[in-house]
Amino acid sequence: MTREQYILATQQNSLPRIENPQLYPVGIYGWRKRCLYFFVLLLLVTMIVNLAMTIWILKVMNFTVDGMGNLRVTKKGIRLEGISEFLLPLYVKEIHSRKDSPLVLQSDRNVTVNARNHMGQLTGQLTVGTEGAVFGHSVETPHIRAEPSQDLKLESPTRSLIMEAPKGVQVSAAAGDLKATCRKELHLQSTEGEIFLNADIIRLGNLPMGSFSSSPSSSSTPRQTIYELCVCPNGKLYLSPAGAGSTCQSTSSICLWS
Repeated sequence: MTREQYILATQQNSLPRIENPQLYPVGIYGWRKRCLYFFVLLLLVTMIVNLAMTIWILKVMNFTVDGMGNLRVTKKGIRLEGISEFLLPLYVKEIHSRKDSPLVLQSDRNVTVNARNHMGQLTGQLTVGTEGAVFGHSVETPHIRAEPSQDLKLESPTRSLIMEAPKGVQVSAAAGDLKATCRKELHLQSTEGEIFLNADIIRLGNLPMGSFSSSPSSSSTPRQTIYELCVCPNGKLYLSPAGAGSTCQSTSSICLWS
């Protein structure tokens, strides 16, 4: 045996021998493992519920490649079908309904439509409330009518009401009365034509009454029932008792005080 072999054999015999070494397991065990499985299962259930809710929302809201619900996005703009509700102001350029279908704007309170210029200034306003339609400025329309069996009323509470057209204005009531009242003056003007009143009975109420008698007052004179309609140079109308001839000149003092 050489010296090197002897020294190596001696070192191997001198090393302590370890008998029955203790083994340590590697991994997650016990309550940690159960908690991990519980969280994985909870995450899986949450994912399934989210996926189901997403599919349900897509189905209910009718999501498509063109839009959602009654809203469709087209090349010409947005198309809205059916009944829709807007909680905030809506700014659009044009609103059209489907062919042969009405366009209905409904609100629990008033419906207001504003028109503004490029500077943002208000140029026109339409407000529909319980009293009807209120226009902030002038209105241009070929036809104004009320609903069946309802009255049509055009009113300006604090300003003037003017109706004009280059070829005339026609006001008719086919099944009712036509009334025009004002607080100050009522003007009927025709620049190139005439004002034609066609009716079986034309009544002018509250006209001033003139006085005329062909002779001094007599107690035997019958009560006057027929009067003559007279016109002052300024256009004022008044009544004068009818006689054998015109009696308007005899009561012309009414024109002087008018």
